[in-house]
Amino acid sequence: MRVAKALLAGRADLHEERVAFLLPPGIPWIATLWGIWQAGGIAVPLALGSARPELEHYIGDAGASAIIFDAATEAMAEPIASAQNIATLTYKEIQNGALIELPDVAIERRAMILYTSGTTNRPKGVVATHANIAAQISTLVEAWEWQADDRTLLCLPLHHVHGIINVVSCALWSGATCEMMTRFDANVVWERIASGVLTVFMAVPTIYLRLISAWEAAPALRQLELSHAAAKLRLMVSGSAALPVSTLERWKEISGHILLERYGMTEIGMALSNPLHGKRVPGSVGIPLPGVQVRLCGQDGEPVAEGIPGEIEVRGPSVFSEYWGKPEATREAFHEGWFRTGDTAVAENSVYRILGRTSIDILKTGGHKVSALEIEEVLLQHPGIAECAVVGVADEEWGQRVAAAVVLRAGAALSLDSLRAWARELLAGHELPSRLLVLEALPRNAMGKVMKPAVTNLFSETTIQMRS
Repeated sequence: MRVAKALLAGRADLHEERVAFLLPPGIPWIATLWGIWQAGGIAVPLALGSARPELEHYIGDAGASAIIFDAATEAMAEPIASAQNIATLTYKEIQNGALIELPDVAIERRAMILYTSGTTNRPKGVVATHANIAAQISTLVEAWEWQADDRTLLCLPLHHVHGIINVVSCALWSGATCEMMTRFDANVVWERIASGVLTVFMAVPTIYLRLISAWEAAPALRQLELSHAAAKLRLMVSGSAALPVSTLERWKEISGHILLERYGMTEIGMALSNPLHGKRVPGSVGIPLPGVQVRLCGQDGEPVAEGIPGEIEVRGPSVFSEYWGKPEATREAFHEGWFRTGDTAVAENSVYRILGRTSIDILKTGGHKVSALEIEEVLLQHPGIAECAVVGVADEEWGQRVAAAVVLRAGAALSLDSLRAWARELLAGHELPSRLLVLEALPRNAMGKVMKPAVTNLFSETTIQMRS
């Protein structure tokens, strides 16, 4: 309420003014978000670690009237506020003052703007109403059976639905406890798991890979302790990026858990999920969540039959209201009232399997359409490959060439010819990589997603192994 009082500054209602804030995870972050909502404003959470041009874009695009920061983020936030001539508030300053009467904020009002990850284009501001957010939270609380005695650990950034909705908001909605890390540390996460107090854990595939590495580096007795403690959690979830089956299987060996994979995005919250109880299908993202409608459509816009790939379209109360200040982009994003996700999937026995981003993961090579994600799953079975990203590189003859960027395991070596020879029995000829690039690390964004356009650019900027 003190945050709301400071923002209102004697006014009765912010009337959907946008308020940006750059704060680390913790009570101040929560109080600021709720204070903006209580004052009738639209919250714009900013990503810690963003470069100044990114923050300038978010703040300017949203037309923020104020920005809230603390001592740790002042050096980055204050100059931007000064340059854009917007008000500044430090969290310390707004902790004083008496309580006030708050405006009546209707559930249909706009509540939050989150900026898309920008893996394929310039980030857009995704506007969610209070009703959208309530629907996103309540469907997960129902599907994953959140309870007041749950305890979870946040180790995700707080500028994305994964951290804001799936972890923090579901915990608070249920009266559960949420511990918040200021930065991810695999050994600290294992310590909290080993404490025996956690019941729910949610992360991205990159985090699970780091936890696996930390477990493998531990002494044998400690490994047993950690595995025993992990097995006691009631739910472990992976999302925000494709989970390699090899990672799922290794995590099962270590923890006893088959990670619950789900599918969602900034515009829709979560739409698909493997079941809390019952069989989970590795490599799939399950079935529609309660209250969410999902269908697959072909290039003609018509729904496709089961077994036929199509673009995922979603409808329901959790779907966002608009892209901020972009009415044309908003109109283009919907088809007959269904949100067009831009992701391609196939339904098999009513269970959805993601094939990738329609624009970047569905490659067209020599007249064939192939899924980059499916090729990646095969390449990750190679004993020398730790991580990989498959992209299409433009080619006059083939349309696109299948190109693989890989990170090798310690001590491993790999040539394009040896990779093709190894993969020949697992992939069709048109799916075999004809370009290979060995990297120290794959370019990723803050949520751990591989930035495929950056990978594609590397193939034109770097000396690579290639075949005609």
